[in-house]
Amino acid sequence: MEKYKEEFINFMVDSNVLKFGDFTLKSGRKSPFFMNAGAYVTGSQLRKLGEYYARAIHDTFGLEFDVLFGPAYKGIPLAVATTMAISELYGRDIRYCANRKEIKDHGDKGILLGSKLKDEDRVLIIEDVTTSGASIEETVPIIQEQADVDLVGLMVSLNRQEKGQDSDKSALDEIHEKYGFGAHAIVTMQDVVSYLYNRPIDGEVLLNKEIKKSIDAYYKEYGAI
Repeated sequence: MEKYKEEFINFMVDSNVLKFGDFTLKSGRKSPFFMNAGAYVTGSQLRKLGEYYARAIHDTFGLEFDVLFGPAYKGIPLAVATTMAISELYGRDIRYCANRKEIKDHGDKGILLGSKLKDEDRVLIIEDVTTSGASIEETVPIIQEQADVDLVGLMVSLNRQEKGQDSDKSALDEIHEKYGFGAHAIVTMQDVVSYLYNRPIDGEVLLNKEIKKSIDAYYKEYGAI
């Protein structure tokens, strides 16, 4: 595993974004782990987060795209932080774009924030985590209604690697099959388990034998093929 991915796992734990315990997901599933990107709340956290996304995007997609699109609401700060990081790390000036939940009918009218989309723009979507793919089903039509763009792919922070709502494949694999673009993550849950299992973080083992047993049972039921 690349060094920055190990650092990102530590960063998620330190930021209280990745937690282990008993959680009920929006889907109704009982999960032994939970990721909440809303816990990134400081300037330094957002700066680091943007850098991790920028590195993962660079390694996975390259930088030959024009616009980074962040779906409302959590995708908005992700898109802003990551375009800034891409500029600082790689000297590439990417435009950022996001959508509003409601169309604005005065001033800066329309459904978009940031850059407008133009025909032939190459657009990469950025999100925190995708469990069911429902948000992408909302986002893709919004983008395509604005201009004739080329959708390059999707980057999320964590691939939960569990089956989606409609098949035994992961949400990211379902997205790839449905829309034809690559859907990737900075790290997978397999990366997280492999790195954190029995590893002390600040003197505490967060992912011990008991928690790993719960995670294994969860994936036995919900793990993607």
